[in-house]
Amino acid sequence: MVTYRSPREWERMRDAGRVVARILRDVSKTAEAGVPLRELDAVAARVLREERATSPFLHYKPSWAPYPYPANICVSINEVVVHGIPDGRVLREGDLVTVDCGARLNGYCGDAAVSFMVGTGDEAGVRLVETTRVALERAIDRAVPGNRLGDVSAAVEETARNAGYGIADGSGGHGIGTEMHEDPPVPNTGRRGRGMRLREGLAIAIEPLVTESGRDATVTLDDGWSVATRDGSRAAHFEHSIVITGDGPVVLTAP
Repeated sequence: MVTYRSPREWERMRDAGRVVARILRDVSKTAEAGVPLRELDAVAARVLREERATSPFLHYKPSWAPYPYPANICVSINEVVVHGIPDGRVLREGDLVTVDCGARLNGYCGDAAVSFMVGTGDEAGVRLVETTRVALERAIDRAVPGNRLGDVSAAVEETARNAGYGIADGSGGHGIGTEMHEDPPVPNTGRRGRGMRLREGLAIAIEPLVTESGRDATVTLDDGWSVATRDGSRAAHFEHSIVITGDGPVVLTAP
């Protein structure tokens, strides 16, 4: 069931979104060569504590998961597309890192992700990251009343495919509000003019997951959570939570 949020609820979601933005900022600043991934999770935990918020990721257990998620954020490196667990592994110069995080504050959720290179990064990695970021921006621009959900999805797919990249199988965003994952699903592939019509008050998380090789196939790793490209190529992931208003889309997880 799709729920449409009131302007008062937008403000509460914006409060949660600011916490998410702060986590992404602080974690990104910490992510240097030699830093263990679990230290990034500790940074997120500290921000959540200071903001009196909680992580909707920690202990989250969907039906397909073998055990509850054990961290506050997801940290995915290189070929890992999504759901990477921040453990004792150490960041290396040139790694492509994705940090995905959420926050729950006063009953409402925010969810966002960012990808970046550790250090300078190679030209191909920088291009992948930038294209994925642009895919998100273009999808957000199409999230206006009267458009269709397929317009948002097509923006992601067109941007990635036209650059020669793939879209991780079955990937996409979701509705968001009092729960992290709500209806409707927001696929990363679609056709313009198709799908449900967008209305004011719809809050969704849009999240392109783009693969460098141009192939879409993924595989779940032995930890039961991390999803990686099947061919070992790198992936990038950006995400914002937004609400559709009469004046256009409002990004709830911006700083």
